[in-house]
Amino acid sequence: MSDTAYLILENGTVFKGKFFGAYGEVTGEIVFTTGMTGYLETLTDPSYQGQIVLQTFPLIGNYGIIPEDFESAGVGAKAYIVKIPCAAPSNFRSEKDLDSFLKERGITGICGIDTRALTKIIRKNGVMNGKISPRVPSYFDHEEIKNYKVENPIAAVSAANNVSAVLQRISARSAPRTTGKPVRRIALLDFGAKRGIANALLARGCEVLIFPHNAKAQEILKINPNGIMLSNGPGDPADPANKVIVDTLCDLIKTGVPIFGICMGHQLLALAYGYKSKKLKFGHRGANQPVKDTLTGNVYITSQNHGYEITADNSSQGKFSFVNVNDGSCEGIDYGVSFSVQFHPEARGGPLDTGFLFDKFMERIDAYAAK
Repeated sequence: MSDTAYLILENGTVFKGKFFGAYGEVTGEIVFTTGMTGYLETLTDPSYQGQIVLQTFPLIGNYGIIPEDFESAGVGAKAYIVKIPCAAPSNFRSEKDLDSFLKERGITGICGIDTRALTKIIRKNGVMNGKISPRVPSYFDHEEIKNYKVENPIAAVSAANNVSAVLQRISARSAPRTTGKPVRRIALLDFGAKRGIANALLARGCEVLIFPHNAKAQEILKINPNGIMLSNGPGDPADPANKVIVDTLCDLIKTGVPIFGICMGHQLLALAYGYKSKKLKFGHRGANQPVKDTLTGNVYITSQNHGYEITADNSSQGKFSFVNVNDGSCEGIDYGVSFSVQFHPEARGGPLDTGFLFDKFMERIDAYAAK
């Protein structure tokens, strides 16, 4: 952590700090997350594909690297920004420090900058692109930064990029428990799924079969699923590259099989039902987002990671079941048999307040099967 690094924003602002992790030059979309813990889950969340992640909490890495807590095998973040990376972690489960881990994975980081000032810039101006570089900034850097765009990120992180790998079974060590009832078979559409989603289903005795993002409805229905799970994932839900997914969801909706969508899954399901999406100024990322149940009035603290919201335009189907207490944006839609939420009820890391939504999914599946 001795080499000088520059962080250049697309508006021309420059921060001078030090490299940690891999030495290099990286351009991406800068987003901030407010979680005080959960940096391992953040780094390994595929939803950060193409993004440079800024941690607002000043000390990151103090409990080290714990592979059992990873949300995927890879690192979703394109680069990492922290105030102070902990060089001497203290945890009996830790295998190494954050700097060593990022070097091994080839992930560039910058530290020692005023992360509070950077966060304020993003809150005021909105999410913007940036570049980490060892070079003194130039005019050409600004042009490159402004033109950067994350291209088709779901395809980059899905379980498979072609339909030939139709499905993948969860490992035997995570096999469903015996419940005395027929095992519920769940088709999980992987748009960049966190492991916590499959684990939550497995904990409820389900058999989980993972399908790639571009699987067709007839391929999914061949396994006779009792329910369909739509995962989280990166990018803009209205990206033209996602039309094939929305078309598939339209076909699946017609079957009446219960569907549960989370985060990107929520957004794509909403598009299939005729809703519209729009980009938030700086998104919701962290483990402390309050959402209100529109039916009961109860407020839950949730873990979130998204930069887009669903609006009520052009759809009369379903009803908003949850709203964000801070800005009033949509946090969930109930369509009757199917439903979806913008936040993460599996919540790794974060609060477990809304884990009951997986039980609600099981109830919807059983009610549909009993018809």
